[in-house]
Amino acid sequence: MPHTPHCLALFAAVLAAPAPAADTVVTAARLLDVRSGKLVEAPQVVLRDDRIAAVGKVGDPVPEGATHIDLAGKTLLPGLIDMHVHLDSDPTYGGYEGLRFSDRFWSVLVVPHAERTLHAGFTTVRNVGADAWNDVGLRQAIEEGKVRGPRVVTAAISFGATGGHCDSTYFPPSMDQKNAFSADSADEARKAVRTLRKYGAQVIKICATGGVFSRNTEPGQQQMTYAEMKAVVDEASMWGLRVAAHAHGTSGIKDAIRAGVHTIEHASLIDEEGIRLAKQHGAWLSMDIYNTEYTQAEGRKNGVLEDNLRKDREIADIQRENFRRAHRAGAKMVFGSDAGIFPHGQNARQFATMVAYGMSPVDAIRSATLNAAEALGRDDLGAIEVGRLADLVAVDGDPTADVSVLESVPFVMKGGVVFKRDGRVAD
Repeated sequence: MPHTPHCLALFAAVLAAPAPAADTVVTAARLLDVRSGKLVEAPQVVLRDDRIAAVGKVGDPVPEGATHIDLAGKTLLPGLIDMHVHLDSDPTYGGYEGLRFSDRFWSVLVVPHAERTLHAGFTTVRNVGADAWNDVGLRQAIEEGKVRGPRVVTAAISFGATGGHCDSTYFPPSMDQKNAFSADSADEARKAVRTLRKYGAQVIKICATGGVFSRNTEPGQQQMTYAEMKAVVDEASMWGLRVAAHAHGTSGIKDAIRAGVHTIEHASLIDEEGIRLAKQHGAWLSMDIYNTEYTQAEGRKNGVLEDNLRKDREIADIQRENFRRAHRAGAKMVFGSDAGIFPHGQNARQFATMVAYGMSPVDAIRSATLNAAEALGRDDLGAIEVGRLADLVAVDGDPTADVSVLESVPFVMKGGVVFKRDGRVAD
C-alpha cells in the first residue's frame, strides 16, 4: 500500500515525539527538610527526568516501571551549594611556585577539581574569579556533558582597582603585569561589567578591599570607592546580574553594602554598623572561616610567602568571632569556603567550623542549601521540593546531630543523574 502524505506526516510526528519521561523513586531512612529544619522518617522522592515530581512517604503510590534507588540507613539532603570557590586554583602551588607552569596548566586542573567537588556532594558552586576565562570554559564543557562537575555559576575574571587585591601585584614594572579589567572610575567599572558579561560572566565579582594572598595590599584597606561599586551594581542589575564583593575591611564592607552588593565575601572586619547595614539592605555574608587551618599548616611548605601567612594569622580569629556576632545578630549568611585556598573536595570541612562558632548544624546546612539558592536567585535549587532540580545527596548518620558526616558523602545525584553510589564513582 503506498504511503500517503498524511501517513508520512503521522510517521514523522511519531519519530519526533519526545521519549516517555524517565521516572526514579528514591527512598531513604530519613530526609532533612531544610525549610523546617526537621527530619522526615521513611521519605520517598519521585523524580521525573531532572526534576522532583513528588515528595512523600514510603508506601505512597509510585509510577509504574520506575527505577528504585534505596538508600537504606541514610539521610537524604538537597545537593550542597558552595558560593565561593576558585576551581582553577591549586593550594599546593603558593607564592611564585605557579610560575613553573604554562598558563594552560590551570585550564586543565579545573577538570579534576570540578569532579572532586561534585563527588564531595556540592552539586552547584559559584566560581568567583578565575584566570583566562577558565571557569566559563569549564561550565560550557560540563553543560555539554564532556566533563563531570557541579553546576558552575561563573564570575570569569574578578576586578578591582589598579594595584589592588584583584590586580597582578607580584611583579616589577618591567614585566607590565596587570588585570585588564582594573577599574579606576565609575565609567571603567561599567565597561568592565559589560565586557565580562559579554564573554560569559553570570555574576560580577569585585575586590572592594585589600586581601590576604595579594602582595602590597592589606585586608583592611578600602580599594574601590562607593561611586565605583555603585556603578558596578547599577550596570550589573541592568543586565540582570548579581554582584559579589571581596571585602575584608570595615569601610569597604559598608560601602559595598550601601552600593547594593548582593554578597559580601570574607567580611572579616565587619563591625556592628556593618552587620546592621547587611540586615537593613538584605546583603548576604559569605565568610570562609575554615581555610586558615590549611593555610597555616601547609602554606609555607607550598611556597606561600611569609607576608601572606602573617595576614592570614592576623585576620583568622577576628573573622571567626565576627562570624559568630553576625549570625547571633540575625544577618543572612551563606556557605562560602574559598576552596582553592585549600584542596577542592574538602569544602564540607567548613561546616564543623561554622558550628563551632555558633551555628546550629541545621543553620550551617541551610546556609549551603536554601540560603545559597536564594542568594543566587534560584528557586530550582536548595531544597527537596516538587518542581526543583533533582540534586540529592545522602550521608550516613544524622547531620543535624553531627554535621561532620557531610565530610564523607556516599551518594551524589545531580539533575537526576547518579554520579556516586555507595561511595563509588559512577561510570
